[in-house]
Amino acid sequence: MVTELTKKDQLLDTFKALNFSAEQDYYTNLRKDALKEIESLELPTTGTEYWKYTRLGKITNKKFNISSPQIQDVKPFLIPNLDANIIVLVNGIYNNSLSKIEQQVGVVASSLSEAKKNNTALFKTTFNAYTKERSELFLAINNAFHTDGVFIAIDKNKTANKPYHIINITTQDHTITQTRNLFVAEKSTDIKILESFVNIDGKENFINSVSEIVVGENAQFEYNKLQDKTQDNYSISTEQVYQQANSNFTINTTTLNGALVRNNLNIEVDASNCETNLSGLYLGQNNDHIDNHTIVDHKKPHCNSNEVYKGVLDNTSTGVFNGKVFVRRDAQKTNAFQANNNILLSDDSVVNSKPELEIYADDVKCSHGSTTGQIDEEAIFYLQSRGVSRKGALNLMINAFAKDTLEKIGIPAFQEYIDLKIEERFQK
Repeated sequence: MVTELTKKDQLLDTFKALNFSAEQDYYTNLRKDALKEIESLELPTTGTEYWKYTRLGKITNKKFNISSPQIQDVKPFLIPNLDANIIVLVNGIYNNSLSKIEQQVGVVASSLSEAKKNNTALFKTTFNAYTKERSELFLAINNAFHTDGVFIAIDKNKTANKPYHIINITTQDHTITQTRNLFVAEKSTDIKILESFVNIDGKENFINSVSEIVVGENAQFEYNKLQDKTQDNYSISTEQVYQQANSNFTINTTTLNGALVRNNLNIEVDASNCETNLSGLYLGQNNDHIDNHTIVDHKKPHCNSNEVYKGVLDNTSTGVFNGKVFVRRDAQKTNAFQANNNILLSDDSVVNSKPELEIYADDVKCSHGSTTGQIDEEAIFYLQSRGVSRKGALNLMINAFAKDTLEKIGIPAFQEYIDLKIEERFQK
């Protein structure tokens, strides 16, 4: 009797081409644990509350291949005027020849596969520590089948001399990529990371990426994510963040396009006097579907979180925002602010917005809100009456709208680059 493969089986079948036999037993066993978790999980559907507004058919109805071709030139993906260490991955594999890292005492930056071989105590105790048994299928798939990625660790009392720019490049048609990063900032450190996701030529690529981020006591950690693949590509990404006492974590997520983009951002604030900043900007057009799903879990008292996500959607694109803030019983004196604002540029664009607060402490200041509307035509008319073209007026309005999602970016060259991208989009 021939048993028909389910869509989940078909997706997992792709990874049979991968061989992890060279890894140490410790990491092989972690993969086996993830495989057991996968067996207990099913593909999410719109009946799954966590995935209510995102249909996965664009991904699960496709057949993908594993591929790791070489490329010669990374210049098109560099940020102008950005002085940074460059780390390049092509289809999920670290490319040493295209990466340029200035060695700094107290900072380790290497491929994930190299970090596994070195197997330091810091790596072993933090890798996979915050992502296992989360009951999330794509996270478990990455735990079981990740290929390569980046490990960056900074020793206590150190400041990184330069930002680290990680460039994930996907190529060819119907390729599937699973990158995995681990970033560890020890006590009293300061580091900035920019990770961009781009592609060359290939159509209908799928990347399922995961980053674990540990922000130590009194550390300052800034993570910037830029999703700028072509419109017929798919991505599901997860950032799992763990904050310790007196730390400051900032994440800026910018999504410029994508046939299906799902960003899972989970932040565990597990100590007092922490600050957490989340900013997101998504610009949808054509048939893009961009879904941002965030969780900030306040577990201890005297912490602040500030979350601002803004979307501009055109044509038949769809945006989703589902942000949840937990304030646990012990998290007294928590200040948590959350806002999601959207502009629809066409009658056929759609936003599903669901900000949520779940509060168990009684001495807190928390607020959340959501707005969705169309561009203010009176303001456009006013600018046109002063000699500004309609495209110029639209560009000015969108830039002003997006401004407060960019103000937490601490890398000026990157902020200027995003400003330019917005200008290019709305002056066409």
